[in-house]
Amino acid sequence: MTQQGRRRVVILVTAGLGLAAGAAVAAMRDTSPVGHFTSAAAQDRFLAAYDKAMHILPPPDQTLDLRTDYGIVRVYRFNGSASTSQVPIVLLPGRASASPIWADNLPTLLRQAAVYTVDLLGEPGMSIQSRPMISAADQANWLHQVLIQLYEAQLDVLGVSIGGWTATNLAVHDSSKIRSIMLLDPVFVFGPISAAAIFRSIPASVRWFPRSWQDNFNSWTANGAAVEDVPAADMIEAGMQSYALKLPTPQQITEQQLNKLDLPVLTILAGRSRMHDSQAAAAVGQRTLLAGRVIMYPDASHAINGEYPEQIAQDIEEFRSGL
Repeated sequence: MTQQGRRRVVILVTAGLGLAAGAAVAAMRDTSPVGHFTSAAAQDRFLAAYDKAMHILPPPDQTLDLRTDYGIVRVYRFNGSASTSQVPIVLLPGRASASPIWADNLPTLLRQAAVYTVDLLGEPGMSIQSRPMISAADQANWLHQVLIQLYEAQLDVLGVSIGGWTATNLAVHDSSKIRSIMLLDPVFVFGPISAAAIFRSIPASVRWFPRSWQDNFNSWTANGAAVEDVPAADMIEAGMQSYALKLPTPQQITEQQLNKLDLPVLTILAGRSRMHDSQAAAAVGQRTLLAGRVIMYPDASHAINGEYPEQIAQDIEEFRSGL
């Protein structure tokens, strides 16, 4: 992978993890029960950045706005070149990001199957939250309601960072629509967030603080890679500064919940992730997942999806071929 490519994708996963401590500070100045843009001008700025970032992706074959009990969720479908008999892959981004973060992964994944990308509800993006979510069950419920509106009988769900938690949380609560879940350096799944990540996330997730504070955190999570002058980075920064997040703190997935999962799980961990103890996370996954495979990329940072798109695609293809 070229340095230019790594520089581009690094920020796409890591920017705006927005841990609960920082979100709580921001919430003190906003009492609305649902996520929202703070002003029309702020929304316009974000939409312009989002539109520019979407041009990184191939044109979607379908744009879907799916109604749920908690709001309208934006989903894009990319048909790809694979056989239509292949189970599609649903992509869930990290916190404060949206569909454009998958720019480096779509080309490789579309060789295997059709792909859906989801703008997480309650996050900056094209999804519109209209009802509060107060529990992990609520967060699983809206996603299940999205997936049952897709016509395929089964789906494989791939999530990165908080998207990995979102996929696992869905599987814990209702796995009826999903064939498998695939997790890229997930947080809150196999262990707690590191103390350093919590401490550093607080100033980064307060939207009225300078962008340089956010860039510093994003670069730290990507182990020092540069994080500026990129369309998707501009989109993420616009969302972090203009969107008021109103989501419950992610509940740590317990070992008992992992042990009860009755579907295949592929976990790819970043050996140099600063978000958690990767070795400890791997041990939990290997101990608890009944139908799980745990892989470690020793040199990867938390920006794993952009650093290793080809290797990730190969591991996913091997995993899916055995389902």
